[in-house]
Amino acid sequence: MSESSTPSAADAGMVIIGGGLTAATAAETLRKEGFTGPVTIVADEPEIPYQRPPLSKGFLAGKEGEDALLPLPASWYPENNVTVLTGTAATTLDPAAHTVGLSNGTTLPYAKVLLATGAAPRHIPFPGVDLKGVYTFRTKADSLAMKELFTGGGKNVVMIGSGWIGMEIAATATELGNKVALMGLEDVPLSVAIGNELGTVFADRHKEAGVQFVLPASAAEIQGTDGTVTSVLTTTGVTLPADIVIVAVGVVPNVALAKDAGLTITNGIEVTSSLQTSAADVFAAGDVANAMHPVTGAYARSEHWANAIASGKVAAKSMLGQTAVLDDIPYFYTDQFDLGMEYSGFGALTKDAEVVVRGSLEKREFVAFWVLEGRVVAGMNVNIWDVQDGIKALISSGRTVDTAKLADPETPLEDI
Repeated sequence: MSESSTPSAADAGMVIIGGGLTAATAAETLRKEGFTGPVTIVADEPEIPYQRPPLSKGFLAGKEGEDALLPLPASWYPENNVTVLTGTAATTLDPAAHTVGLSNGTTLPYAKVLLATGAAPRHIPFPGVDLKGVYTFRTKADSLAMKELFTGGGKNVVMIGSGWIGMEIAATATELGNKVALMGLEDVPLSVAIGNELGTVFADRHKEAGVQFVLPASAAEIQGTDGTVTSVLTTTGVTLPADIVIVAVGVVPNVALAKDAGLTITNGIEVTSSLQTSAADVFAAGDVANAMHPVTGAYARSEHWANAIASGKVAAKSMLGQTAVLDDIPYFYTDQFDLGMEYSGFGALTKDAEVVVRGSLEKREFVAFWVLEGRVVAGMNVNIWDVQDGIKALISSGRTVDTAKLADPETPLEDI
């Protein structure tokens, strides 16, 4: 397509805006479900669609190659007549005209459009944040830069952010021989997500590996010489030497395109359980979508790998006019040193829940359940495997549980 060309409505097909796992999954599902019309993916990064979990895990550590990033091989797109416009941003969305304006000056008509625009790192204006050596972490380019810097070890790395991504990067950087100091606003890392007791399990493993925690604290100033970072002054008055500073303080959904188009925005693009937005023929999925979940009857936005897959499939089916509902239980996983963890459930419901543990926190082999008003709303297994199906079934059922049986490793989950 030349920059001067303007496709006609007769060319309209399915347009997917975004270059992540959601986009790839939706395109694949469209073809699997028999759609033979035009499918176009608009990806603003100079990459075919890729998935993000390996970026802070195996790919960053050098244990996985670039193939681990690809949900579909590069050859799949031409073989299935799917056009991928890499390095191209969607600049406008006109639901009335059913068109998408692109950064290359062209206009793309659509029959249905899927917004899979994802999320972007939250930026905090720390003094010195623009110094050379200060990074955020979200993209393949970010991971490649960190891999090059971490490999060989010997660097002082300051991590600002004590959530999942911050802890994963801290673990990988440490394993590669770097000295890591991590700060965050929590007393215990990960406590916002899983509470102090369980967060301590992860923190202790990091401490054993040599990670220094400065908690609770943030950056008062990122300091440098000749434009390059040299240290971080914390809000607690500690000066941390720094060759590399990584700011990982969460993400914000990329809603600008949807907002300018007049779609309903509430903590992301508000969608039904079928991922339909407030505009006809416009759908949203993945990190950016705030979807009504039929299990809880509340809106929820999930920033994790499993949701990208599940919502990509549902969106594609909905775009084809099929009956499809996003009712999967949210799921994610993490790997930190020798700790492997899987989590399913609704984090928003865990704040006032009782935590029930089966197994041993001391041995770091356990399953934790969050029980609210007698019902399991989330579950997490650490170094114990093949229990996720049972955890998800408990959550989906909504049935009242016996917490004594829940804590008993000898009682099968299906019998609770």
